[in-house]
Amino acid sequence: MTMTDPIADMLTRIRNGLRARRDAVDIPAATIKTEIARILKEEGYIEDFKVRREGPQGVLQVQLKYTSSGENVISGIQRVSSPGRRVYCKKDEIPKVLGGMGVTILSTPKGIHTGASCRKLRVGGEVLCSVW
Repeated sequence: MTMTDPIADMLTRIRNGLRARRDAVDIPAATIKTEIARILKEEGYIEDFKVRREGPQGVLQVQLKYTSSGENVISGIQRVSSPGRRVYCKKDEIPKVLGGMGVTILSTPKGIHTGASCRKLRVGGEVLCSVW
């Protein structure tokens, strides 16, 4: 089975892991997925992540995060752009998630960044996903 949208697969694995109350999920590694995991960790949505050298491409292991009362830290994670329908935005049109309560992750010419850091860098790009 070929995977047409590896980022959507990553987000689905995280969503399913949270629903199943898993401590961690394993995702086939790729540079862009590692960058998304880095942002999720910096923004406090996941506990940690690490890349293990296994098989042909390695495995990205994402440690999921829950509140002290056992609630999911991520209440929603959604793919915005897809291989069939790319969504781009200019530097002045970067969408806000829940009025700034969530995070938009973009792929820009300067790398993978959050919407807030894109506003600071004054760059637009492809809107990969939203997390809240």
